[in-house]
Amino acid sequence: MSRREALMFLNTAHFFDHLFLLIFPTAAIAIAAEWGLTYGEALALGTPVYVMFAFGTLPAGWLGDRFDRTLLIAFFFVACGTSSLLISLSTGPKMLMLGLGLLGLFAALYHPIGLALVPDIADRTGRALAVNGVFGNMGLAAGALITGFLAARGGWQSAFLLPGAVSMVLGCALCLRRLRSGAPPTRHEARSYAAIEPAPRGTQIVVFVIVCVAALFGGLVFNAITVSLPKFFDERLVTFGGDLAWIGASTGLVFAVAAFAQLPVGELLDRFGARAILFCLLTAQILLLLGLSHLQGWTALALAMLLVTLIFAEIPITSWLLGCYVRSGLRARALSVEYVLSLGVGSAVVPLIAGMHHIGLGFDIQFVGFAGSAFVVLIAAWFLPRHRFQHSVSAGKLAT
Repeated sequence: MSRREALMFLNTAHFFDHLFLLIFPTAAIAIAAEWGLTYGEALALGTPVYVMFAFGTLPAGWLGDRFDRTLLIAFFFVACGTSSLLISLSTGPKMLMLGLGLLGLFAALYHPIGLALVPDIADRTGRALAVNGVFGNMGLAAGALITGFLAARGGWQSAFLLPGAVSMVLGCALCLRRLRSGAPPTRHEARSYAAIEPAPRGTQIVVFVIVCVAALFGGLVFNAITVSLPKFFDERLVTFGGDLAWIGASTGLVFAVAAFAQLPVGELLDRFGARAILFCLLTAQILLLLGLSHLQGWTALALAMLLVTLIFAEIPITSWLLGCYVRSGLRARALSVEYVLSLGVGSAVVPLIAGMHHIGLGFDIQFVGFAGSAFVVLIAAWFLPRHRFQHSVSAGKLAT
């Protein structure tokens, strides 16, 4: 199996990982109508997928360090596909929650294993990781788009059935390719990089604490918006309210446009550092969230697209901060803490939004609360170092 082929399987796996996680928020609208539930009650049934997604991350990393990563990605495809098929057969809440829990557990395999495998294969690691990230973002877009289309025509079960079947086929194909090719593909030559001096210890601690704050409160905003966007469009796109195909298409369009936002931010980080970029992104997010709390119609669609684009643009910043300021020996552990915090708050988002809908707190209140979360990150960003560290290729030093 060539390196190009292996990378395509990894990119496709990232696409399916996010697709599977975004099927349920749109499907919940149809499930609520079919099972006689409120939207909040139906959405709450999705809690296991996000809880198990967070719970499975650390064990997945342990597996990735001990077993063949390519075969584990093949298992990811098959296991997620099987879980999705199980969900499509659900006749009641208990079976649905069981299937969603299994889906979340197996979906947790991708990030610790797949993102560790990309640098082993790619010649240009940074570019490969950026492309891989875009595939994941496109999975978010496809999750809403495919679910809305399939659920409107074949019932919500078909939204899990078709992606699940395709995922199983891909997993079997990858397994066969890996077993036939022998050793997994690697880069043609090892690359040695000059050692980079870390920032002072105090600066490292400050940056790490700020990254943790961003993971918690920024993760809350990211997960809340991606989960609640289908319902937001259901309520606010008044001309098309109740049309799942249109809701899914609108949500998918927003995610698709936003999917590429992190690519230019990577370039801007190296030019201007994180502090200025975070200030711009977060200030705009706060204003948009406050505006969207009351807007509807086409204006709401346009501003939601801009909001999600800015939220997606923020994704690479915390990893960049840890990479620039935290010394190499602590960097992996710092990244793992950030990831666990982000996933942990993500698992709490579904019951939080469901509970707020259940007690009558709609998007006019929720979006104000999300703006408050973004404001907390903005305050934390104020304490980022005003200087920035840059890697000098010639000297291998960090310059301010």
